Amino acid sequence: MHSASSWWWRRAATLLPVVLLVQLAVLETAQAMHPDCAVVVQHMAAVEDCEQILKQEQKNSSGCPTSWDGIRCWSRAEVDEVARVSCVNVSQLFADNNASIYRNCTEDGWSELYPPYEEACQFAETTQLETSYFSNYKQVYTAGYATSLISLIMAILVFTIFRKFHCTRNYIHINLFFSFILRASAVFIKDAVLFSDETLNHCFMSTASCKAAVAFFQFSILANYFWLLVEGMYLQTLLALTFAFQKKYFWWYIVIGWGLPTTIITVWILTRHFYDNRGCWDDTDVSFIWWIIRVPITASLLVNFLIFINVIRILVQKLRSPSVGGNDTSHFKRLAKSTLLLIPLFGMHYMVFALLPEHTGAEARIFIELGLGSFQGFVVALLYCFLNGEVQAELKKRFWKWQAQSYLTYSKRRRTLFTESSTVTQISVLDKSSPKEQPSSETRGLMSSSVSSV
Repeated sequence: MHSASSWWWRRAATLLPVVLLVQLAVLETAQAMHPDCAVVVQHMAAVEDCEQILKQEQKNSSGCPTSWDGIRCWSRAEVDEVARVSCVNVSQLFADNNASIYRNCTEDGWSELYPPYEEACQFAETTQLETSYFSNYKQVYTAGYATSLISLIMAILVFTIFRKFHCTRNYIHINLFFSFILRASAVFIKDAVLFSDETLNHCFMSTASCKAAVAFFQFSILANYFWLLVEGMYLQTLLALTFAFQKKYFWWYIVIGWGLPTTIITVWILTRHFYDNRGCWDDTDVSFIWWIIRVPITASLLVNFLIFINVIRILVQKLRSPSVGGNDTSHFKRLAKSTLLLIPLFGMHYMVFALLPEHTGAEARIFIELGLGSFQGFVVALLYCFLNGEVQAELKKRFWKWQAQSYLTYSKRRRTLFTESSTVTQISVLDKSSPKEQPSSETRGLMSSSVSSV
């Protein structure tokens, strides 16, 4: 019986981590309990029910008592009775392949299963396809967040190293980039803490490290949404106000971008700790605790959406003004280009599911929030740093300056080597062309005396 139980748990363990990992990576698609965890809970409840039935049975009764084989509970049977159960009734993970498992009740007790679970039952194809599906998405969002992380760090270095880019606009961009870095880092940290060890029970894990990882994950998402809101507010301020004291507003932006998420996550952590301190704080069993985070995120998206509409309206008015040349086609192209550039900056792709129920379009939601959302940091860094005309001009200027300095250094070194080489050559030529010294008279006398003595 032990081998059958261990086989079932090994197969279930291969399915749970990947599916849970992808589902937990999307904040908005979290449910009260993941379906795969519900299978585990159902299994544990069946164990308890079987034990209760066994306790209520009379110990001296004839036949075979109620027995738990590690996967299913077999009800009491009389001697020579054959018990039968179909695979689909054993677990919802098994496919309905019309196979059955049998046990005989003998005078010596229950017989072994025939055929065993691993031979008779097959896992449902939908379960295996779902695992492959989520595994592919895990690879996609891992690549997306890694790409975003690298590009965002490079963009921050560009804005901080060059003094020319030290301004309020780029300070806001740097904070937005940093919120994307936090979000990508939080995903990797959460995956490492919750799913690095496949032997752990992911459905009932409750440690300080996993709670901290989930809390940091929630904070990074809050900060990211609020800095997207700050970007929208700043852009509208630039377009609506001719003269704006940017440094004065900047500190309000800091309060909105970092202060509000810190306050919200602090309230959420305290509420979870005192009212629902179970698991890793990644479920939504208590709805009012879940709405502590959901309401601010939804509100920031709605405000940003209104700002987005207003910014588009202002752009249309500016393009239609007589001072702007061009025909309707060129105006439309400019507007379309501006709109496409604003969508990742405002996070408008999140509005698709902002007001829809949690269960609506789960696959499309995962695609948008993981497949596209994981690359959002890369797109923002690309559009607002690496493809920016000022940044490209400054980088080209620095590159040509570095090239010129390298060429001058090389030329100076070459001239020095050429001068030294010419000096050595002149000395050697003079040495060869000068007459050699004649031996002195004393030397000739010593040489002749030496010869005569010999």
